[in-house]
Amino acid sequence: MVIQETVDTLLEPRPLANFVETPFVKSLVDRALTYIAAGFPIHFRGASGTGKTTVALHVASKLGRPVVMLHGDEEFSTSDLVGGEYGYRTKKVIDNFIHSVLKTEEDMSRKWVDNRLTVACKYGFTLIYDEFTRSRPEANNALLAVLQEKMLDIPAAKEREGYLRVHPDFTAIFTSNPEEYAGVYRSQDALRDRMVTLDLNNFDEETEIAITEAKSGLERSHAEKIVHIVRGLRESGVCEFAPTVRGCIMVSRALKVQNGSLGTGSELFRQLCLDILSSESTRVGSTAQTTRVKEVVNKFVDQYC
Repeated sequence: MVIQETVDTLLEPRPLANFVETPFVKSLVDRALTYIAAGFPIHFRGASGTGKTTVALHVASKLGRPVVMLHGDEEFSTSDLVGGEYGYRTKKVIDNFIHSVLKTEEDMSRKWVDNRLTVACKYGFTLIYDEFTRSRPEANNALLAVLQEKMLDIPAAKEREGYLRVHPDFTAIFTSNPEEYAGVYRSQDALRDRMVTLDLNNFDEETEIAITEAKSGLERSHAEKIVHIVRGLRESGVCEFAPTVRGCIMVSRALKVQNGSLGTGSELFRQLCLDILSSESTRVGSTAQTTRVKEVVNKFVDQYC
């Protein structure tokens, strides 16, 4: 896979729309910015739906530098991060100084193309490497020297020094799911040792209510009930995957689209909760588990609505 990056396609360092910054979130962001100012890359680790990428983008916007984004992929190799020689550059010289003599000279060479890591290192941009553990560990080896020695090795470089000095404004922010997730590789210990890992678990109740309200446009009283139902299901212990604030957002947005009600006997709201929360908290094809989850969801819908 070849990733070609130009300055025109960089993300602008602008604040995220509807980003909710409660005291809980502000504390997390402030700590992240402190570690970055001290010269350390940041790693947000947590289950799917805990807001890792959103928080990473928000932290990046605070730095005020253009953002280069990478998404982990099992097919990545080092060249997909750093760059490589792709295509050819042809130079042709035609000499017709003497009209009766035509002299032609051609020179063909491979063309080097910088990929996203190199672009970020060269110009001092902020790199967000989303779900970096979905790339095979050997593909991320180039990051070891970048994060520690501030040097980027340029493989197969012709007419180059063979390395690039990392710009002093370069910053790296990583996100990942826990290792037990399908498709996730265990990261190199040497890479983990070079970053500060901040674990994102579920937010506190006030933050979840504020996020649900902001992302859906529902009134606060409705957002509170939805959060209570999701948190009750999460704490019940029947889920294969504990539902996150993403479940709250999905239910609230679906309800907003349908202009539905949370009142007693609202079958639309009940069905939305059953569909979305059972999907969020069970594996595909886990019929028996889905049935248990739906029983608990029904109980909490009756309790809060």
